[in-house]
Amino acid sequence: MHSARSEYARRVNNVASLAHVIRKQLDQQVAASVCFPVMSAVPTHVVSPRIAFVGVCAALGACATYTPLPLDTHATAKQQTSELHSDTALPAHLTIADVERLALDNNPQLVAARSRRGVAQAQLRSAGILPNPVLTASDGFLLSGPGTVDALAAGLTQDLKALVTLSSKRGAARHSAQAVDVDLLWQEWQTLAKARLQAVDIIEGARQLDLLHSNSTLWNEQLERDRRALAQADTTLVAFAPELAAGADAQKQLDDFARAQATRRRDLAILLGLAPEVPIELDDRIDLQTLDADAVRAGLADLADRRPDLIALQLGYRAQEDKVRGAILAQFPALTFGFSGGRDTSDVRTFGPQITLDLPLFDRNQGNIAQERATREQLHAEFEARLIAATSEVQALLADRQTLQRQLAAKRVLLAGMAPIAANAQKAFSNGDLDARSYVDLVTTRNARQQDILALESTLLEQQVAIATLMGAGMPPATLPDME
Repeated sequence: MHSARSEYARRVNNVASLAHVIRKQLDQQVAASVCFPVMSAVPTHVVSPRIAFVGVCAALGACATYTPLPLDTHATAKQQTSELHSDTALPAHLTIADVERLALDNNPQLVAARSRRGVAQAQLRSAGILPNPVLTASDGFLLSGPGTVDALAAGLTQDLKALVTLSSKRGAARHSAQAVDVDLLWQEWQTLAKARLQAVDIIEGARQLDLLHSNSTLWNEQLERDRRALAQADTTLVAFAPELAAGADAQKQLDDFARAQATRRRDLAILLGLAPEVPIELDDRIDLQTLDADAVRAGLADLADRRPDLIALQLGYRAQEDKVRGAILAQFPALTFGFSGGRDTSDVRTFGPQITLDLPLFDRNQGNIAQERATREQLHAEFEARLIAATSEVQALLADRQTLQRQLAAKRVLLAGMAPIAANAQKAFSNGDLDARSYVDLVTTRNARQQDILALESTLLEQQVAIATLMGAGMPPATLPDME
């Protein structure tokens, strides 16, 4: 009895020494690891053969080591357009197509969003991995009694239920990964459209700014003439006051629009990953693809198969279908199968199969099934609502576009009738046959009509960009993957 207790105490001390060495070795590890490369540092006189065996088995797995990835706390936007990533040399004045290409390659939000693809692929890989087999072992130290040897037992089992739900898990992960790719494409569509729209607004805004400059200059010249007349007592304050107010209004319109134009330029710079103050020179040509309203209406029939956001919803629905199927398959009771063996203290040895089976008396996964089915119904309704909204949005834009085109045509006719009057007014004013105030009124009225036309043209171009985005015209292609 005394010798048995001494042997037990010796083994306990050995285990305590081993734990101390392992703890010390782990404290010295700089890189965290999923395996246990510490056994080589343990003195051989401390490690028993059984413990060494367990350590070797644990070390058989592949080791993933930790490498730090520090944040760049001093990241800044690019300070000039030459720093932007571009596959071709950039011209001095960027076209709309140049702006679109630069936005796709350099927009910071797109660059960050593309990292989501790696996460989705990692999740897809994880979904296809089976659970590890389970190894159990025990060593019963002989302390007393009629036995002659220590009792040993070992077993190896595998979860079979995971095989039943494996295909549904893989399918759900695959469709989710595809949905991430398509979501990224939709974000690229939106970024490209935003860059296109900002470029159009800047180019059209420059034309409107020129007209406002012209109006402001005319009123400043008129006010200067009025001041001289007032100083010479050729006019009165009563007559001067309305003209002063009109000149102030013209200057305010110019200042407000100039600020808006500066904001557009800053927004475009930020969209391209540039600092807000970096100047961007644009070509004044608006080279957009011609919009065919009939072709747009015909394209609504297969919109769900081409627009990335609608494709992403369908892929998400497919993933949910796999989750419903997986929840139904998960009704299969948990089952593990394997083999176990060992010996008792009298050295009787055994070996045979081992089965563990849940009895589905209370939980038959009915809660998860109901939840997954309800989620599928929700996604089904959301897809129909989004498709109806997408179709209606395009149809509304087309209808509004027809109204704007009629208004634009009417204003162009009106402006064409005013053009010769304004030209004659210029000649009459130069010859002294027309007073200055009448001349300013005629020219500013003509400029106001031109401003209205430019505003309508700008709105039509914005709608054209919006329709092209919603229908995919000029966008990277998107297609719905085939069912597998």
